[in-house]
Amino acid sequence: MTTGPVPELGERARACADRLRDADGVLLASHIDADGLTSAAIATTALQRAGIPVETVFKKQLDDAEIATIAAREYDTVLFTDFGSGQLAAISEHVAAGDFSAVIADHHQPAAPEDCHPDAVGDTDGYADFECHLNPLLEGIDGASELSGAGAAYVLARALEPEGGDNRDLAALAVVGAVGDMQAVGGELVGTNAALVEEGVDAGVLVEGTDLSLYGKQTRPLPKLLEYATEVPIPGISNDEAGATRFLEELGLELKSGGEWRTWADLSDEERQTVASALVQRAVKRGVPADKIDSLVGTTYTLTAEPTGTELRDASEFSTLLNATARYERADVGLAVCLGERGPPLERARKLLANHRRNLSEGLNLVQERGVEQADHVQYFDAGDAVRETIVGIVAGMALGTDGVDSEKPIIAFADADGETKVSARATGPLVGRGVDLSVVMREAAQAVGGDGGGHDIAAGATVPAGEEQAFVEAADDIVADQLG
Repeated sequence: MTTGPVPELGERARACADRLRDADGVLLASHIDADGLTSAAIATTALQRAGIPVETVFKKQLDDAEIATIAAREYDTVLFTDFGSGQLAAISEHVAAGDFSAVIADHHQPAAPEDCHPDAVGDTDGYADFECHLNPLLEGIDGASELSGAGAAYVLARALEPEGGDNRDLAALAVVGAVGDMQAVGGELVGTNAALVEEGVDAGVLVEGTDLSLYGKQTRPLPKLLEYATEVPIPGISNDEAGATRFLEELGLELKSGGEWRTWADLSDEERQTVASALVQRAVKRGVPADKIDSLVGTTYTLTAEPTGTELRDASEFSTLLNATARYERADVGLAVCLGERGPPLERARKLLANHRRNLSEGLNLVQERGVEQADHVQYFDAGDAVRETIVGIVAGMALGTDGVDSEKPIIAFADADGETKVSARATGPLVGRGVDLSVVMREAAQAVGGDGGGHDIAAGATVPAGEEQAFVEAADDIVADQLG
């Protein structure tokens, strides 16, 4: 048995693993985003390899009612992945009542100890804690940028290894989860995430490289790759199909092979260098800011076991594929793909991905058409029922920094959600560096209007009663003002 790549979490990982080994069976509950799906797949695989029966369920949110339904399943042991820390108050009540024994592998901010049942939790530097709680924040590791939910699940999986076993191959999914959770800092995974990458490379399941940091290098036709490269807008190429095609043709590239469009993955190293150099030169000539030009090239994470030219080969594309399943009530499809199933599950995931991309595009267009409202320190928009509440946070993140949306303010998005209002908030790295912590903003502003929330400093969410949106914005604006001093 090993402690994996994060020694600070070794003792916690061993305690969690020992509790799981003592279980006759485990109910695994996880979140529905890419990080949650990969967390569940890592934990499910590790439990199965250890000979521990497991049943996996997914929850859109983990509130009192959902925790009660989990307790009603009458499992003696419940493993929560990619959530649970922020819901320790409700979980502790069930643990104290003897409904189940809880194991948590999470990276979100834990609840305050005073909110929890005193017989179930203690206090660790102001965070609620209990015996089987694996969370980087409890050991001073940043859960927003250094270890995701999938990373916590991976640390647990390494501690669960049977004698002679090796779960390092699961590092590939941990990296997909971290990338999907937007943990890349300056385009690169850092801190304990970097240790996970190293283990994946050593295990032969990952290759870390430097390449264009554009989405779709494995699957998009070359002209579309550049046309849709709006992360770094280049005049005459971005959002310009004819311009992107003309740019490539002028470089003398063969854009098709055997009648099929070539992708970036199809190019030789020399061809890639030619395109990358020409892109940088075009960006310089057209006045693109230097920091934007620098971000054209970044660190890439390639899953070596997956075929070239598929969504599963690239960590970024893989994570987007997963988001397209669980956020449309098909977490079972995403889990199946993570567990290695191909054929019908992968084809279904690809269809869901096409629909997901269309919905994101329509959502972003909606924001651009309607515009955003400006408060003193935050900005916001209300999508109503025009954008699914499961993807409104992604739309908000895509909108941040586009025309008419100020990158110097956090953005808050509202969407209808079964009689309530779902709130999602996104910030930028520089804002977080200046003191913005959206997990605190979402929790305190939501509680001020009768709801609840939480998450990370750079991305967080909440649920509030319908009709309280304006009051929420006012509360959030005040909190951000205090954080910015």
